[in-house]
Amino acid sequence: MKILMVCLGNICRSPVAEGIMKGKANKYRLVIAVDSAGTSGWHDGSLPDERSMKNAKGHGINISDQKSRRVLLSDFDLFDVIYAMDNQNYKNLLKLAPEGLQHKVKMILNETHPNQNLDVPDPYYTEDGFDEVYQLLNDACERIALNLKKNE
Repeated sequence: MKILMVCLGNICRSPVAEGIMKGKANKYRLVIAVDSAGTSGWHDGSLPDERSMKNAKGHGINISDQKSRRVLLSDFDLFDVIYAMDNQNYKNLLKLAPEGLQHKVKMILNETHPNQNLDVPDPYYTEDGFDEVYQLLNDACERIALNLKKNE
């Protein structure tokens, strides 16, 4: 199983989701690959936001080795599931997806709140939204990991 986590700039939400999911893979001994990307190329090559790195580190997750990148067309062939962090990125991914591969794109919070299409809030312009983002993504990634474990 190959999972891609996607937000807008790939510096706040999706790097944290990638780090959490990799931690869940280790915890549950899942053989999966996880990466993250953004629908914009604004931060290509940049490290995650310092606040995201600090928050993740506070939860025992190191994301300081990640580099921002833009979603590529080849990602739709390479990954089995592409999780969008919010509705706008979900729509952008559906537009970008090659014909017949749109089914791979999913809203990550539908894992914990089925069919509600809730957004993981973008904490970039806040000072205190990073822990909320971590908690939402941790719950969703836990559900993903347990479902993968169950279906092994």
